Amino acid sequence: MSRPLILVTNDDGIVAPGIRALVEVAAELGEVVVVAPDSPQSGKGHAITIHDPIRLKHVKVFPDIEAWECSGTPVDCVKLAKHIVLKDRQIDLCVSGINHGSNASINIIYSGTLSAAMEASLEGIKSIGFSLLDYSFEANFEPGKPWIKALMQYALDNPFHESKLLNVNIPNIPDGDIRGLRLCRQADARWVEEFLEARDPSNQPYYWLTGKFVNKDLAEDTDVWALEHGYISVVPSMHDLTHYAALKSMQGIEQLGAGAYLKH
Repeated sequence: MSRPLILVTNDDGIVAPGIRALVEVAAELGEVVVVAPDSPQSGKGHAITIHDPIRLKHVKVFPDIEAWECSGTPVDCVKLAKHIVLKDRQIDLCVSGINHGSNASINIIYSGTLSAAMEASLEGIKSIGFSLLDYSFEANFEPGKPWIKALMQYALDNPFHESKLLNVNIPNIPDGDIRGLRLCRQADARWVEEFLEARDPSNQPYYWLTGKFVNKDLAEDTDVWALEHGYISVVPSMHDLTHYAALKSMQGIEQLGAGAYLKH
């Protein structure tokens, strides 16, 4: 029997240590093809390239693994993988990461790692985005590898009915201290942002975005709670941003044509 086809991508770039760790795990489970950005693309979200040509180059980065570097965004990588590199082939699983840093809670909105996995899920491909809560280039991915392998095997063995996308975050603690997996919801948290102003040599102002992550959602069923208590968080995610409760509470909006709002 042929081995499952696993697409590997990320947003930290094709030479990032995290993607190397993910490729090593994926290669134990199936045939691996890598399509990843040629440079860091963190924070790109679901951006696509439409005003510039996209370059795709075959590279020798991983031993015995077909790999392509892409000049575009993480989402561009998945699109090119499906329509060019792996055209007419069934992709059994797409994995993105391992991201250097958290993609828990609201971070999923900004994350190139999760957007790449989400793009694959939009194409009907089972997908997982993996992140380790360590921003360091020297981050230790070894403790999370057995859990990543188990989750990938679960995805290959089981259908994803309601959600084809999992957002997985791994706490930055030694292997023996990881307490297990927790199936969670996304915490209701946000970034409180600030822009630092400075001056360039010509005395023109420029700005650096900074801020702090604030979580007031103290419930024990969230990804943030799980990570703070030593668990790997697993959040089934989706691309439908409809607020279904509001569909009922805002039904009066359909009557605006007969009301006073149009007279203002």
